[in-house]
Amino acid sequence: GGLRRAAGPARGALAACAAGPQRSIGLMGTKVGMSAVFDEATGEQIPCTLIGFTEGANWVTEVKTEGKDGYNGVQVGYGACKPEALTLPELGHCAKAGVPPVRHLKEWRVHYDLEGRSLEAGTKLDPTRLFAEGEKVDVSGASIGKGFQGNIKRHGFKRGLMSHGSKSHREHGSTGPGATPSRVFPGVKHPGRMGDAKTTIKKLQVVKVTEDYVAVRGSVPGKPGNLVTISKAKRGYRPN
Repeated sequence: GGLRRAAGPARGALAACAAGPQRSIGLMGTKVGMSAVFDEATGEQIPCTLIGFTEGANWVTEVKTEGKDGYNGVQVGYGACKPEALTLPELGHCAKAGVPPVRHLKEWRVHYDLEGRSLEAGTKLDPTRLFAEGEKVDVSGASIGKGFQGNIKRHGFKRGLMSHGSKSHREHGSTGPGATPSRVFPGVKHPGRMGDAKTTIKKLQVVKVTEDYVAVRGSVPGKPGNLVTISKAKRGYRPN
């Protein structure tokens, strides 16, 4: 257990007052799985991924301001858990904010002043106020782990001949000169661990928003049950 902290760009809670490539605060959720909805106008079947809030609501755990912290940001907590799963400092952080114990923390920076706004620690975030059907979002999460893989699967290398005396079938081939420089240059594509890395799928369309889940068109990283974050699309974002 324990809180997992991460920092990233973000969105304004209820309103952004300046134009430009700003980010608003987002939400954390759990990938539930794939589903499909039908367009009532055209009858088209739209594949979508359901991102549910199965571990409880998203809470504002801390609001950081330019005067107090040197920058403006909003820290959000998600993932209700037993108090025994957290350390005493983590429990104290949640208690100070007036929120139940949460397992995950993520901070979104914003580029506008949070002084005097209604957003404060202990606020329960409503998905229907942060996102709207039809807008674009970025979804981040850990990709599915594939374990240790070879070059063909990991990097898309071609294999050698399988007959005619070939001794190289699925081998990676040369890795560099032998005498000079007598080493392998950094960054050469080799076998290794594949997957289980932070991945962001950009500009996914929101199909439906409720208090319990957000449905986005297409696929999102990870397996069902993985933690994902939803933010306003970084490109093409328009402040509310």
